[in-house]
Amino acid sequence: MSRYDRLAYTSAVRRVQEEMGSATAGGRRLREPVEDAEPLTDATADFIRGLDGFLFASVGETGWPYIQFRGGPAGFVHVLDEHTLGYLDVRGNRQYITTGNVRGNDRVALFFLDHARQRRLKVFGRATAVPADENPVLAERLDSPRTEGRVEQLVTIQVEAFAWNCPNHITPRFSRHEVSSALAPVHDRLARLEQENAALRAELAARADADAVRPD
Repeated sequence: MSRYDRLAYTSAVRRVQEEMGSATAGGRRLREPVEDAEPLTDATADFIRGLDGFLFASVGETGWPYIQFRGGPAGFVHVLDEHTLGYLDVRGNRQYITTGNVRGNDRVALFFLDHARQRRLKVFGRATAVPADENPVLAERLDSPRTEGRVEQLVTIQVEAFAWNCPNHITPRFSRHEVSSALAPVHDRLARLEQENAALRAELAARADADAVRPD
């Protein structure tokens, strides 16, 4: 079974599963206790590296959850090892809600969504956010690729567990880069056709000029 299920299926969740008739299926996933943190697989690591953004959920001292989007070039979230993710956090609106939350409670949830391929990944972890100059070696490792802007913090997440969601109801959407890459062969073909068309027009114009000056 997955450690993710062990962490997610609380007593309250199990009661709802009983009410909704899914307790038997849920119970099968809890037969074997899993205490150790779950290592990231190669496929999971590649999926994370391939994305240009994710949702970051933390919980404040009032008990209210807070969700923040973090984006950058594909690969800005680095897989440091099979248990650790990291990225350089750049200056934003300077509210620092997520940073304050993780200082009080390091438990976080990450949500990675690939609209184009209709895949999504949920991650439980423990996060830290420290000034970038506290660990220059790690800062250098996380520097390429990274989000553009003034770097303020190093954020690392110790992965506790992860789970893949079903693809149902994910609307396929494509980034500008993905659309441009897909259409590149079409644009190349159109450019060649335009060149061929221009050459044919020039040839026809030249023939017409020759016919115009040819004596009867």
